[in-house]
Formats: sequence, C-alpha cells, structure tokens
Amino acid sequence: MTAGIMLVLMGLMSSQIGSNNVMESVKVTPIIEIVEIPSEFSVFRQVDCDKYVNVFGIHIFASPTTPEAKLSHATGVLAQYLDNDEDGVPDNMLVLSHLVSRNVFIIMPGTEVEMEQLEMDLIAEAGYRYGQGLYGEETKPDFLVDGKINAPDGGYYDGALEEILHPITQHGYANAYPEVFGEEQGSVLAKCMDAARGGYFEQVPKGGPKSGYPAEAWYHYTDETCDYGCMVTEYIYWALTSILGTQDFPGRHEALKVEWELNTRERVRTGDAAVYELLTDPQYKFPTKAPDGNYKPSAFPVTVVPIIPITDED
Repeated sequence: MTAGIMLVLMGLMSSQIGSNNVMESVKVTPIIEIVEIPSEFSVFRQVDCDKYVNVFGIHIFASPTTPEAKLSHATGVLAQYLDNDEDGVPDNMLVLSHLVSRNVFIIMPGTEVEMEQLEMDLIAEAGYRYGQGLYGEETKPDFLVDGKINAPDGGYYDGALEEILHPITQHGYANAYPEVFGEEQGSVLAKCMDAARGGYFEQVPKGGPKSGYPAEAWYHYTDETCDYGCMVTEYIYWALTSILGTQDFPGRHEALKVEWELNTRERVRTGDAAVYELLTDPQYKFPTKAPDGNYKPSAFPVTVVPIIPITDED
C-alpha cells in the first residue's frame, strides 16, 4: 500500500460540487486497490481498521487481523454484484446512486468476537449509519472457483456472498424501488415473502409445524431479533443466491431446510414462481452469474454517479 496508489484512487473519486455547495455526483471507476485508510475516514482508524478499498463508491474497511487475500476477495464479490457483466460499468445506476448517497460501507474485522468489540456507535456518530459487518473468518475465497463449488459439507459457505448482498438490497434496491423491493408490508417483494412464510407475521409465529410457521411455508426464519424488514432482507438473499446456484451442492438442502427449503434455481422457479419472476426480471438488473470474487473488468471507464438527497433514517 502506497500513498501514490491512494492519491490516484481518491482522485478518480473526486466529487462534483454544484453552486449550492452540495455534492451532486461522484466519479467512479472499476479500479480496485487496497490502500491505507484516507484521512477523511479517520473514524475507522479509531476503531482499529487499517485497510480501505473503494468499489464503485462503496467503502470497505478491514482490520489488521483480516488477511488481504480475504479483503481482496470481498471487494471482488462486491464489484461483481454491482457489475455482473464485468464491462466496467455498474449495471443498475439507480441502485448504486442510493448506495453511494448513503455512504454505504462494509467493515471487515477478523473474527466475530472482534466485531462485537468494535465501537460502532463512534462510527454512527461520525455520520456513517448504513454499514454491514463481514468477518474475515467467514469469508471463504475457496468456496467458488472457476464456476465450481468446493464445499466439504452442507454447512460450508462463503459469508461474503451473503453479507455483501444485504446492503445492496436493503439500502439500494429497497430505496430505488420502494413499491417493489421495499422492506415493509405491501411491497411486491414483501408479498412474496408473506406467501413464502405462510402468512403475514410481524414476529416469528408460534405453534405451526415448521419452526412455528404454517405447514405451507417454505421460508421459516426463526431469529426473534430479526424484525419484518430484516426478514425481507434474509428472504431476498436466500431466493437470489439459490437462483444463482450458490446454495446448490451436496448436503446443502438438508442443512438449510429448517430455514429455507428452495435451495436451487429450479426449486425457486417451481416453488416460489413470484419471487423467481421478480428477481429474474431484466429491468431490475440483478446479477445473473454468481460472484466468485475474481473481478476482471473488460474496460476501465469513468462513471458519474448522481447523489440523491437522503431522508430515511433506517
């Protein structure tokens, strides 16, 4: 990591300032470099992070205990979720605008214990409220290599595929298309989830044959700390990654069925046709290929990302 590399990267991210002195847009490129944390993100140094990567305007911070190989893998997964055809241009600019406008970030401590010790209140007080944790220990670059899943058992999975997707759907899609992907009752996605859970439930239901859910449910998440919006976030993750094929390997169906029964593309297509149609609708530009972290853009254009005024507090 050199100062020269950092200055090049931040130069490409220079903001466009309007006459009212409010940031109107930022310029992003597919160039990805691991650098020292820039001075404007000093609060992340205070919580013991030492590495930084900017991926199309999304920030990733990592601690000294997170290996650079795992950080590099996570940045590649993020880049491929945003630029799935790898042409160097983000696929859905509206979604990216909402993410960049919220200063969405991913923070990567080495372990879950380390994550629990981070002073996240300090980060929030500095204005960074739209974050997602990803532990180095749950990041597994060897999970998907050259299109092949390498899992010793049904419980093995690359946490980057889940945790990096969460902010994209929660802060990106849900705000870009609130009536469709909003994480509240009544959105198209929420209606799909209500059908998948066998009804509308603000909290985890009790008494049903499937972890408290009705017999007809195929999605039966039981974490009582997860509210309705959180349930939507988890639901779209299960559905999309199953469509992309990353949940389809020996032992995985048995490992997941207590929570999610449709672990393959075909099972989603036939068992949850509504969400399958929604997530494969080309107008929303969801990824069609599972990220493996090996991001190789075919070109390196500069893309201008409009900044959107933010009014939500979630």
